[in-house]
Amino acid sequence: MPSVTPSHIIEYLYCPRYTYFEYVLAIPQNEEKYSKVMRGRSLHDERLERNKEYLRTKIGVTQKALDQYLTNDSLRGKVDEVLWLKDGSMAPLDYKFAVYKDRIYDTYKQQLFCYAVLIENHYKQTVNKGFLVYTRSKNKLIEIAIGKKDKELIKNSAQEVVEIIANNRYPKATKYKKRCLNCTYRNICTQ
Repeated sequence: MPSVTPSHIIEYLYCPRYTYFEYVLAIPQNEEKYSKVMRGRSLHDERLERNKEYLRTKIGVTQKALDQYLTNDSLRGKVDEVLWLKDGSMAPLDYKFAVYKDRIYDTYKQQLFCYAVLIENHYKQTVNKGFLVYTRSKNKLIEIAIGKKDKELIKNSAQEVVEIIANNRYPKATKYKKRCLNCTYRNICTQ
């Protein structure tokens, strides 16, 4: 069974048909054309380079590993920082090239949930929370709770993504029709 990335999971949870159009029919989204995405990637890499010596003592970090590429049987991804905490648990930390506006996007949470699954699998330690750093809001640090249901959602979604791709299955569209308005595939998707 091939492994999937947090991007696969996020796209699937937004609308399962993303998986079909992009990975079964091989119709790209062309995200490379969006300058904000590319600028965000560049600043993300710069931020990681500058923060390599920074230890987050206020959240109880005892050790950290940077840029960790982790994988298991169904999932793979690169975690900006893997943190060991004083309470014996671990946590992912992810940098976002974004301004914090008193709201945390589901996609950001889902990415942390993916990393939690990978960390637990690789390090055999519990993950109960993760952290986001909003680089465009003076590196504002936000803590996100990660529960058992969150991790199960990711595991089940990874299996669904693999099943759609392996069996060329056309899944149901999202039940949230407002998502279709700005969808890359709206002109070819049959609702």
